[in-house]
Amino acid sequence: MTLSMTSSVAPTDGLLIDAYSAAVSSVAERVGPAVVAVRIGDKGLGSGVVISPDGLVVTNAHVVGDATSIELGIETRRLSGRILGIDPDTDLALVRAAGDGLVAAALGDSSRLRRGQIAVAIGNPLGFESTVTAGVVSALGRTLASPTGRPIEDVIQTDAALNPGNSGGALVNSAGEVVGINTAIIAGAQGLCFAVASNTARFVVGEILQHGAVRRAFLGLSADTVPLPQRIASAAGISSHSAVVLHGLDPDGAGSRGGLREGDVMLSLDGRPTTDTGTLLGLLDAAAIGRQMVAKILRAGQLVDIAVTPQRRPPASPVTRPRPAPRRQRR
Repeated sequence: MTLSMTSSVAPTDGLLIDAYSAAVSSVAERVGPAVVAVRIGDKGLGSGVVISPDGLVVTNAHVVGDATSIELGIETRRLSGRILGIDPDTDLALVRAAGDGLVAAALGDSSRLRRGQIAVAIGNPLGFESTVTAGVVSALGRTLASPTGRPIEDVIQTDAALNPGNSGGALVNSAGEVVGINTAIIAGAQGLCFAVASNTARFVVGEILQHGAVRRAFLGLSADTVPLPQRIASAAGISSHSAVVLHGLDPDGAGSRGGLREGDVMLSLDGRPTTDTGTLLGLLDAAAIGRQMVAKILRAGQLVDIAVTPQRRPPASPVTRPRPAPRRQRR
């Protein structure tokens, strides 16, 4: 005897959605209304993320460029936006939307991310508003060059598809928290996309709200990374295999005034190794402004300690629009 196992009850849509699809759909529903279209006249379109109900919007510095005001598209609404500040060194900008009752997304803790976690990108690629793509966190702790040349640290790599217009949009985890601000791709590659970490964005937002700009220290010099012989590293009491050589010193800069010279090889600053130019820049944060620091220098075969007092770095110039389709550095 044959028993029939067929059922006359059709499965519901909910039963057909697997856990992955449910997670992505939930994120899109929760965060999608907080992602806005950013328009700069007729020069282009990018994305932004509302992070507070009173209208604070985070986007990319290269999206707003040198504009003084922008237009924000939030679902069916069109609002004007006032630029509160930009930080080209991290490719981030903060805008105040002229509206109320806005849906806001929460900035998550990007330090808790792990490779392989679900990553959902929401933005306006090529003008197609409220587009959702999904993938995973491919890698953490990447470094990309900002529009000013300063390295952006702690960048998130994802394979969630990004295209021109996604810039400034949200990279979201499965809990619906914004963990990154989408910013760059590698043109011609597949699945190599990058976002500025949310913890970096939180720092930049705080600096702009309190001070109008991100404060950084400045020595008034240029530097290149060079190999460091092991015997010199050992003599200096460090384990580094590289250091930075100084050039292009501003005669009125803090470095020159402290006694640094062209050709000096800086091994450490304030007791911390300067293994490359990115590390040196990372040490010149707001806490270093006006504080005496000791630079360990290799000069003419001799180790020399030189005291320098960094000054506040002049604001970086905004990125002039329009920007073409991105390469690795920006999008």
